[in-house]
Amino acid sequence: MINIVLFGKPGAGKGTQAEFLKEKYNLVHLSTGDIFRFNIKNNTELGILAKTYMDHGDLVPDEVTIKMLESEVDRNPNSKGFLFDGFPRTLAQANALDVFLETKKQAITATIALEADDEILVQRLLERGKTSGRPDDQDEEKIRNRYQEYNEKTAPLMDYYKDQNKFHAVNGIGTITEITKRLSNVIENL
Repeated sequence: MINIVLFGKPGAGKGTQAEFLKEKYNLVHLSTGDIFRFNIKNNTELGILAKTYMDHGDLVPDEVTIKMLESEVDRNPNSKGFLFDGFPRTLAQANALDVFLETKKQAITATIALEADDEILVQRLLERGKTSGRPDDQDEEKIRNRYQEYNEKTAPLMDYYKDQNKFHAVNGIGTITEITKRLSNVIENL
């Protein structure tokens, strides 16, 4: 079983690479954004709860996010592994994920960070914003604010996983094929 956490700032290519990796290694892709949207759209108990926080402009508490993730893992008992995208984002979430996976006699195999220069990523997101319609991809100040939040909250996770010898950095600049090859080299050498 392979359980991978995919890190990267917005625009680093996590979603694109996750599609390739899930196919290549037969992993279940768990994107917290997709899980939130699914639960809210289908009015699940957790979705209704998450929406109450979101409607007030609050972050969904870790306990709710973790319960949604646990539910997805439980729905895929025959999986060859999971690709966690957008989770964990904090040390508390990383600890909770470790505890939960331990109850399933599993663990995170590796964390892989797609690294790229902020200036390149800002331009990439501004370009994406022209076609995606996402307002958070059309405002440079909002993009830079997301990067600051990433640095403050997510970057400490790198040390957490480095301490477990599970952290790998990959150059996120290049063609999609080049980056996929770099990611595959890491996974195949675990």
